[in-house]
Amino acid sequence: MIAQLQCVVLDCPDVVELSRFYQSLLGGVVNRPDPRWSLGDDWATLHTDGGLVLAFQRVEDHRPPQWPDPARPQQFHLDLAVEDLDRAQEDVLDRGAALLDAGDGQRGWRIFADPAGHPFCLVRD
Repeated sequence: MIAQLQCVVLDCPDVVELSRFYQSLLGGVVNRPDPRWSLGDDWATLHTDGGLVLAFQRVEDHRPPQWPDPARPQQFHLDLAVEDLDRAQEDVLDRGAALLDAGDGQRGWRIFADPAGHPFCLVRD
């Protein structure tokens, strides 16, 4: 092994808004003191209850992905396991997500964008 995953960093225009969005989906603590990072207007973190750390980095001229346009690719996405897709969809939309692709009703996932435009999937657990 060469390395261990420290965190996943998402570029965005507003680090507080996006960290609170993911906190509302995943739980955890926004901006918990951690000697690895200096927190501020340009950097925020979310330490989830499951141990995953998401970090949010402010980018002045953030250009969100335009899924599925290859000219502005998604670059990465998160898969979030849920028990009930319909209820989870309602919850993430209420929190500021946008539905990108609901599928045909038969598959076990749906694609959304967070408030900064990053795609993520809700996947039936």
